[in-house]
Amino acid sequence: MHIVQILILNFACLWAAAIALWAVSVRLRNASIVDIFWAIFCAAPAFVTLAAVDGAHPRDIVLTGLAGLWALRLSSYLARRNIGHGEDYRYVAMRRSREARGDFARWSLSRVFLLQATIAWFVSLPVQVGQFGPDRPLGLVAFIGIAVFLLGLAFEAVGDAQLRAFKRDPGNKGKLMTSGLWSWTRHPNYFGDACVWFGLGLIALEGPAGWIGAASPFVMAHFLVNVSGKALLERAMTKKYPAYEEYRRRTSGFFPLPPRIANDAEGSGVADRIEE
Repeated sequence: MHIVQILILNFACLWAAAIALWAVSVRLRNASIVDIFWAIFCAAPAFVTLAAVDGAHPRDIVLTGLAGLWALRLSSYLARRNIGHGEDYRYVAMRRSREARGDFARWSLSRVFLLQATIAWFVSLPVQVGQFGPDRPLGLVAFIGIAVFLLGLAFEAVGDAQLRAFKRDPGNKGKLMTSGLWSWTRHPNYFGDACVWFGLGLIALEGPAGWIGAASPFVMAHFLVNVSGKALLERAMTKKYPAYEEYRRRTSGFFPLPPRIANDAEGSGVADRIEE
C-alpha cells in the first residue's frame, strides 16, 4: 500500500476505535476509560502499518515492537490503577459542566475521544512512516534512538513503581513523594514518555519518509509539559499539598537534575499520574 493510503487507513481505524470506546463510556458513565487506551491508540498504527507494508524489515519490526512494549506497560499500569475507582476527577468536572447543558455525551465524543484519537495518530507518525523504505541494517541513528527509548521506558517505569510503592504505605498518607527519581524531577513519568517518542522518532529518521514524523515527538512533549500533563497536574498538586511549593523550588520541573536542596528524610508522594 502507498504511504498515504496507510496513513488514511490508520486514521480511520483510530476514529472507529474511539467511537466504539465512547459508546462503552456512555453506558458506563465513565469517560476516563479513554486514558487506559491512550497508549494503545498510539501504538496500534504501527501494527496496522506492519501488516500492510510489503515485507517486514528490521526497522519495521523494531519500531512496532518498541511501540507495543511501551503501550503494554503503560496501559496495563493505568488499568491496574484506575479500574474500580470510578471516573477520574478531571472527567467528573467536565461532566458536571457539560451535563448542566445536557450535552456531555455528544461533547465527549468530539472533545475527548475523537480528539485523543487524532492526537494519537499524529504522535504515532514516526512508527507509521518509519516503516517505509528499502531494507537496510539499522544504523547509528537508529541505535541512538533505541537507547533513548530504553532510557525513557526505564525512567517512567521506575518512577511509576516508586510512586505506587510509596502510596501503598499507610504511613505516607497525605505526604508528598520526594525521594528516588522524584527527587531529580517532579515528573519522571512524563520525562520518560517524551524520551520514548523522541527515541522512536530517531529510529524512524533512518527511513526515507521518517522526516514526515519529525515534529511528532515535539507535539507529545508539548502536551506532556504544557497541556494535559505537567501543567494540569501541578495546579492540582499545589492545591492539595501545602508542601508542594517547596518541592517545586528545589526539584527540576521536567529534565532530571540534582536536587537544589537535600530532600528532607521524610519525603513523600506526588499525586497520581494523569495521562493526557
